[in-house]
Amino acid sequence: MFDIVARSTRPTPAHCLIAGPLLVLTLMSLVPVSLDAAQGDKTEVFPVQKAAPAVVFIETPGSEAELRRQLRGKNGVAALRSSTSVIRFSIAPTGSFGFIPPKLLGMALITQSPDLPLEQMPPTTNAYEIHKLADGSGMLVGFVEADLKPQLTPSQRPKNVRLGLYSNPSSKAPHIIAVPLVKLVVDRMPTRLDPKEPGSAVLFEMDLQSTANRTSSQTGP
Repeated sequence: MFDIVARSTRPTPAHCLIAGPLLVLTLMSLVPVSLDAAQGDKTEVFPVQKAAPAVVFIETPGSEAELRRQLRGKNGVAALRSSTSVIRFSIAPTGSFGFIPPKLLGMALITQSPDLPLEQMPPTTNAYEIHKLADGSGMLVGFVEADLKPQLTPSQRPKNVRLGLYSNPSSKAPHIIAVPLVKLVVDRMPTRLDPKEPGSAVLFEMDLQSTANRTSSQTGP
């Protein structure tokens, strides 16, 4: 009797044929859906939110040309090359820089426009420089006073910093910096230091936030 029950509960070859494929299917369901993604191919299922870059601050003294050269090297950007004189930031190649007049920059930041019209050459002597980094993020270049550095350092920066960004260097604002566009909040237009001179240096007051708070066109080739 016991022997009969034992034989009846022992798996038969037919049962193994059924259970085998079921086990394989169960294990396959645990494998990642995309083997290409596991092998390193750029297959993205969900969009990735990239963190805004930190402020870049150059402390070494130098001429305006030398300071700009150092900052461009640190950000890994080269002169913008395009078949047209004006190109939108969204379609400008990554790793490049261009220029924008203060008035257009002010209007774009006040209205929180996600795109900026860039020119290959400075249209005016007080034009602001824009960097498009390798990851597609945008940086606004300008000059600041020396006492702002401790507040702009990422490890020490509070949630909100009121920032005066000059278009050109001076004894008052000798340090060149690059600030992330997506962290800027602007409520007023830039002002010329010499109202009678159209090409005089410009002061642009803005708030630098600790987190991104505006939409930016961070795309490109």
